[in-house]
Amino acid sequence: MEQTPRHSVSVAGIILDADEQHVLLIQRRDNGHWEPPGGILELHETIEDGLRREMKEETGLDVTVRHLTGVYKNLQRGIVALVYRCDADGQPVTETEEAARIAWKPLTALDDLMAPAYAIRVTDTLNQSRAPTRAHDGVTLMTVSGP
Repeated sequence: MEQTPRHSVSVAGIILDADEQHVLLIQRRDNGHWEPPGGILELHETIEDGLRREMKEETGLDVTVRHLTGVYKNLQRGIVALVYRCDADGQPVTETEEAARIAWKPLTALDDLMAPAYAIRVTDTLNQSRAPTRAHDGVTLMTVSGP
């Protein structure tokens, strides 16, 4: 009997400033990459509780989860990411145990800061009528379903 492949489920939050010209990003300590804050869900958590926990751990912020903005699968690592639009209560800290830096970055700089597989998560949040489903190899987008 074949064993069913295992997947991890991650969550990430997209927080935009009041003018929707900047997005809150973290620079990860483990690889130095800029990404929206988030991480792997724990087994006992609801999706929204896990997202709130990850956002607090990575930015110091309490957030309100608004709505799902996209579903993404890293085909290389078997990670399914659920990305949500969030609102922040207050301002983030400047660094955490997991984030070397936390900063508001202009939307015009996304392509220079992040791999396409992560930049599209912000772009999808801005330009959507429904949440897309996308696959990637950790960097490059491979398939698109949705808007």
